[in-house]
Amino acid sequence: MIRKIAITGPESTGKSILAEQLAAHYHTAWVPEYAREYLEKIGRQYEEKDILLIAQGQLERETVQLKKATNYLFCDTEMLVTKIWSEVKYDRCDPWILHTLDNHRYDLYLLCDIDLPWQYDPLREHPFQRQFLFDLYFNELKNRGFQYALVCGTGNNRLQSALNAIENFLH
Repeated sequence: MIRKIAITGPESTGKSILAEQLAAHYHTAWVPEYAREYLEKIGRQYEEKDILLIAQGQLERETVQLKKATNYLFCDTEMLVTKIWSEVKYDRCDPWILHTLDNHRYDLYLLCDIDLPWQYDPLREHPFQRQFLFDLYFNELKNRGFQYALVCGTGNNRLQSALNAIENFLH
């Protein structure tokens, strides 16, 4: 059985790096963030409809990578990310994303803390709302009853925090 682990949290919290590091540590596959690839290709400002396409593309890539995984599949972002993104930006979320969030679960969610410095990236939008966004993620995970753990620290300490969370989850 493949255990699916979602790496989630606000922008600029090291999700992509952590997903890749965890996959390397456990010698398995990981799912990169599809939003970045999509937004870099469209050549225009994104619109609300794009968030649904991004969510669907993320899930498609997860399905492909699941076939390559051994023991674990690490997912850099998931439906919670698109839900919060859509609600913060447009004050609503597509029903498909909400349905998928309710029905497509992960064994463990690793919530990345905002203890890393925010780094500029043209695709990032909220350098001054980090605590607000973190609280949205935390409350969603808690209220939905999802199994989650907080990942914090910098450099190797962050990776070790995630590894400890995974080991604690297994035992």
